[in-house]
Amino acid sequence: MQDRSAPPRRPLNTASKVMRLTGIALVVAVTAAAFAYVNGSLDSHRLTPRKLVDNLETNNGIYPGYRRNHAKGVCVVGYFENSGQLREYSSAAVFSDARTPLVGRFALAGGNPQAPDSGAPVRSLALRFELANGEQWRTGMNTMPVFPVSTPEAFYEMLQAGRPDPATGKPDPGAMPKFFAAHPESAAFLQWVKSAKPSASYATETYNGINAFYLVNAAGKRQAVRWSVVPLDQNAADAAIAQDANVLEPDLAQRLASGPLRWQLRMTLGKPEDPTSDATKVWPGDRTVLDAGTVVLQEIQPQNSGECRDINYDPLILPSGIEGSDDPLLAARSAVYANSYLRRTSEVGKLPAATATKESRQ
Repeated sequence: MQDRSAPPRRPLNTASKVMRLTGIALVVAVTAAAFAYVNGSLDSHRLTPRKLVDNLETNNGIYPGYRRNHAKGVCVVGYFENSGQLREYSSAAVFSDARTPLVGRFALAGGNPQAPDSGAPVRSLALRFELANGEQWRTGMNTMPVFPVSTPEAFYEMLQAGRPDPATGKPDPGAMPKFFAAHPESAAFLQWVKSAKPSASYATETYNGINAFYLVNAAGKRQAVRWSVVPLDQNAADAAIAQDANVLEPDLAQRLASGPLRWQLRMTLGKPEDPTSDATKVWPGDRTVLDAGTVVLQEIQPQNSGECRDINYDPLILPSGIEGSDDPLLAARSAVYANSYLRRTSEVGKLPAATATKESRQ
């Protein structure tokens, strides 16, 4: 039915049509150029997401249908229970609503989905919060408290140092020590590696956001933060992992069969002098830490058919009230995740037949 209260539309004259079409063409051209730049088609010497993911494939091997890093994992679903302590710092609905549903994924570092659980000291927990207003907050956290390098270029160099020799199938044993000697910013990470003792359970680990972000309140005031999730109820002093190929997923399933698992989401408030652009730097231990609420996980699902399978845990998908910082690794992670996502989702049909059912719930 026509709305008679609305003024009648005037037909566009020829000049207006040309200007409108020209404007659309310019937008399309600029967008295409931006995508070409990101994909590296304008400059073959520029570091691109494609080059980074190609190196991950070279180092780890190619396993069609799986993520190019953190390939071995398991889906979890649950919710976030808000404490209310972040309301004055952020206008994000996740910090005002009582409860927000989430879909998560635990994983091991590395690109081999058949790797033994004892083979990687780094575990990860990624979460997608589905806010009631339709926005999303996605975050990927790791058990390491800092990143080994501060720039995408240095990360690329590190991948190159770990590249296997075609003749032996193994990396040059002197390449990685040489790399770290040339990158003293890795000191905090190397110190953590020396003392890291991965437990026999995903449930007993603390997971760190590593990169800095900003909380923004309704008045536009910005507060630099880093976050982590710390286990509650679980025994954080669990025994070190045994030399078993598959212990983490069965352990998680057994624990969840007895009831939900909980982590406290802790927000560390930075001061103006704290670096936000360098993920290798640890903030001083005397910074204010707020209890943002509780991450509650209720159910486990297979990663190849569960709800997390088709989610790209891009750390720059943020709701109003949370913003990315000036850390260059954030944009790099976002672009690399997108490249890996496109590769693996085009290969879903190559997953094992029992798990290749299409279940896109994104």
